[in-house]
Amino acid sequence: MKITGRKKDLGDNFHVRRVLPSARQRMVGPFIFFDHMGPATFAPGQRFDVRPHPHIGLATVTYLFDGEIMHRDSLGTEQAIRPGAVNWMVAGKGIVHSERTSAETEASGQRMEGIQAWVALPADHEEDEPSFDHIAADELPEITWPGAAGRLIAGDAYGERAPVRYPAPIFYVHVEAEAGAVFPLPDGHVERALYVVRGQVELLGETVDEGTMVTVGTDTPIEVRAARDAIVMLLGGAPVGKRHIWWNLVSSREDRIAAAAADWKEGRFPVVPGDDDEAIPLPEGAPQGHGR
Repeated sequence: MKITGRKKDLGDNFHVRRVLPSARQRMVGPFIFFDHMGPATFAPGQRFDVRPHPHIGLATVTYLFDGEIMHRDSLGTEQAIRPGAVNWMVAGKGIVHSERTSAETEASGQRMEGIQAWVALPADHEEDEPSFDHIAADELPEITWPGAAGRLIAGDAYGERAPVRYPAPIFYVHVEAEAGAVFPLPDGHVERALYVVRGQVELLGETVDEGTMVTVGTDTPIEVRAARDAIVMLLGGAPVGKRHIWWNLVSSREDRIAAAAADWKEGRFPVVPGDDDEAIPLPEGAPQGHGR
């Protein structure tokens, strides 16, 4: 199945391609949200500003190809997100974070592009304590094929295991391939998908263009060929069951989302140290579950 990212303007002329959830397929394995951010150019004096907001029941992973984002959260974390590194935030029972441009980057300007993905937590881990892990690019396992190279962001693939901790089968891989290079999708996973960030690839007799995800409903061996120089993201794992998503909140229970929405509205979530002067308000309207 092919899913074409839908262009959305998040404000200040910053655009994303929203791939998951889609009307055609809401999740791939535990992946419930997938945004391709940018590419966007920020002139000196321009900022990328996502004010503090809450999450429950998921883990976020921000992965950049270009640029920098300053992450702060209610655990007291303050971490610059840069290309190739993994920034894995487990919301669990509740966390608040912001994503902004640092003063230094604002002064110089930047080009920014990356992927923001959310992974639903298994039901027995939805109320885990929140946590944040930063893993440098040179700590991630690397996989190579003739004309192509991959970096394992999370989970298990190609006989390698990433440092990120997730309590269920998952894989997430960044691959860069020269035109004509061939590499396989990871095997041993129930659900798999490929997203083309740049370029064009071919698999199963189909051509997949930039900005498109293709999902595969089989664990049989599948080879991918780069029709042009390409950057792709490979993702998937085992399904975690039906999930509801409303705003920034994910849960297997609609009443839990409603409770978290009320907690945010009434100021019962923790604050982000050093970034507690403003926050994104709760959207109007009651939470509505959107199950898988």
